[in-house]
Amino acid sequence: MKKSEFYRELEEVLEADSGSISGDEVLADFDAWDSLAVLTFIAMVDEKFEVTLTASKLALVKTVTDLVALLGDKITV
Repeated sequence: MKKSEFYRELEEVLEADSGSISGDEVLADFDAWDSLAVLTFIAMVDEKFEVTLTASKLALVKTVTDLVALLGDKITV
């Protein structure tokens, strides 16, 4: 998946405006980044990438860029 597509998927999870995520955002700045969003994100990653993320891994993540890094080569430019 391209990074821009990932951002669109993340916007849906965070209920953010289309085109509002560019990568440098701090997740804590999103009101919608809560336990439900984390679970929704985990499910989305499992479905789209067939990658299992744990809540403990996500607890270390601070930015959208960190989320991209978790997925490694599953995200392309």
